[in-house]
Amino acid sequence: MKIWTKVHIKDKNKDVEAISKSLTNYLYGYGPILDISRKYNISQIDRTMIDQYTANRIAGLLLLYLSKDYKRINNIVNKYNIDATELLNIIPEIEGYIEK
Repeated sequence: MKIWTKVHIKDKNKDVEAISKSLTNYLYGYGPILDISRKYNISQIDRTMIDQYTANRIAGLLLLYLSKDYKRINNIVNKYNIDATELLNIIPEIEGYIEK
């Protein structure tokens, strides 16, 4: 029987931790989340809680990827690929330095 459960990993990988924090800031540090926080008076404590949740999820995905556990990544994709979402077209967006 398959049981869906959360797993908390005690062994911290410092690279995964740094990447997770960076990606969380990349996703939420600027942009619409600032306007939403101001509009709905979201406190700094609540924002920190959202950021921590996001960083933990990113770290989990990174560790699954590094351990080549593609089956569990696929399970997550299948579970959360819900058609009821409001997202229409996904257009990849990348920011960073490039060599010219």
